[in-house]
Amino acid sequence: MLRNNLRRVRRTAIGGIVLLAACLSFGQAPNTCLDCHSALPEPQGVTQEKFAQDIHAQKGLTCASCHGGDPTSMDMTVAMSKAKGWKGHIDKKQVPALCGSCHSDPNFMKQYNPGLRTDQLSQYHTSMHGKQLAAGNSKVAVCTDCHSVHDIKPPSDQHSTVYPLNVAKTCSKCHADANYMKPFGIATNQYANYTTSVHYDALTKGGDLSAPTCVTCHGNHGATPPGVDKVQNVCATCHVFQAQMYGKSTHFKAFQDKNLPGCVVCHSNHAIHPPTDAMLDTGKQGVCMSCHKPGDKCDVARVNILSSLTKLDQTITSANQILHLAESSGMEVSAALGAQDQARDALTKARVTIHTYQPSLVAAEVQNGMKIANANFKAGQDAMVERNHRRIGLGICLIAIAFALFGLWLLIKKIEA
Repeated sequence: MLRNNLRRVRRTAIGGIVLLAACLSFGQAPNTCLDCHSALPEPQGVTQEKFAQDIHAQKGLTCASCHGGDPTSMDMTVAMSKAKGWKGHIDKKQVPALCGSCHSDPNFMKQYNPGLRTDQLSQYHTSMHGKQLAAGNSKVAVCTDCHSVHDIKPPSDQHSTVYPLNVAKTCSKCHADANYMKPFGIATNQYANYTTSVHYDALTKGGDLSAPTCVTCHGNHGATPPGVDKVQNVCATCHVFQAQMYGKSTHFKAFQDKNLPGCVVCHSNHAIHPPTDAMLDTGKQGVCMSCHKPGDKCDVARVNILSSLTKLDQTITSANQILHLAESSGMEVSAALGAQDQARDALTKARVTIHTYQPSLVAAEVQNGMKIANANFKAGQDAMVERNHRRIGLGICLIAIAFALFGLWLLIKKIEA
């Protein structure tokens, strides 16, 4: 009896699963586009798995949304009928307008992502890519060159071609190809240089997704960020304080008069390395003497600034060493160790103030830092003196105790005798 009941339950469950599968199969519209294109090689090949990863497919759009036609029809003449809006292959020159037909329509886009900007197409027309395309040059980038085609992912997706970690690599597909870029007369070492930069390290090693990539400085769709005609305006969007200092310097006017590209003169553009005091020196990392002559007014100022920065740095290091030694010896120096942050802040401010190239302003910050660092060094010295006094006192006490014990031992021996 029990066995028969189990058989009935099993047959009912299997029947339900088959019925559910049939219903699902019946409710899902066929896609004859993928039926054919899944068997074709790249770039025409598009599998169901690949298209399922596309943000458009996930929002309910189909092949017909871009290519027209009727993918639900098994009759190829109907599926690819002009009457059904069939476009077929979309020429590269038509891509921006096609993408813009949806992405420039606020009412349409708010259904899917109310926060998404809808000015990408108008911005693209202002870019060098858009201008070149309008002039008939189809070798420039269009939407699909940067965002991919049938597997487009949102920028927040780590696998997206425009995810912060992938942007530079995406740009390099064209800009690092010497043969492709040759007709434009543009250098192709930007990506190689960028991978050596402090920005790249912050992005890839530091995990800072807000660190600059190509689009941060050059823009994305418009590729014309505000004030892009002046490099310092672009750098100033992040490095505000440095830009303010630079605006007060003699370099600002001199660079403008000679039409030099601001920050790039000293820091380079794509291969930006962490700034160091060595940039003020005459060695390999030095930048000043590429413009100035030995012994001129600015060279003398350079020597004085470098000397004062080096002295402050060394004083802070010496203070650190003696304070940590005192701390490891059990002395209380926490207040002085905390004040070391103020000395380091003064050194940082002095280094930033170099952008004014006014020795008096740099000297003021250095003097402030020296005052703090010297006081901390003195605190460390005092702690070490006190430590030594304690050790001497402890030694005397131990010797006295040893003599007392020795005398007690002699007394005990005498009593025993």
